[in-house]
Amino acid sequence: MSLKLAEKEQVVTALQAKLIGAQAAVVAEYRGLTVAQMTVFRAEAQKQSVHVQVVKNTLLKRALAGTSFAVMDHLLKGPLVFAAAEDPVALAKLFTDHAKRFDKLVITGGVLSGKQIDAAAIAQLSKMPSREELLARLLGTMLAPVSSFVRTLNEVPSRFVRTLAAVRDQRAA
Repeated sequence: MSLKLAEKEQVVTALQAKLIGAQAAVVAEYRGLTVAQMTVFRAEAQKQSVHVQVVKNTLLKRALAGTSFAVMDHLLKGPLVFAAAEDPVALAKLFTDHAKRFDKLVITGGVLSGKQIDAAAIAQLSKMPSREELLARLLGTMLAPVSSFVRTLNEVPSRFVRTLAAVRDQRAA
């Protein structure tokens, strides 16, 4: 069933809107995946705020034209699933994890910050810590001196109380 011109324009406009906030995009061949497997993939993508869409390559090329994602035009051959996200690590982890789970999902390539990357680079990117992990590490690093200072300040009264308890126990004996 073919889309009418107005429907095609809507698809292109919607894709361009999704690409505005995205920092990375990935395309993968999905030929041979079952509907259940694609449903699992899409549900996981939605949890991680990754936009996943199966779209005609010609419409995707029109949506990518004039953006930093246009460098992936030559990758758009055959049946592909397209995904874009603000968090490149989450996107890479999603695709590499599901490519391991479903051997029919083959990562073709992608774009990160306007530069084309291949499947090996996407796999390397997936090994990086996520944004949440990095923020937690940063917060822990920032809080370490403060918490050490508080423990040091707390140690003086604690020692005094322990000394008083020892004197009390000694007098009682």
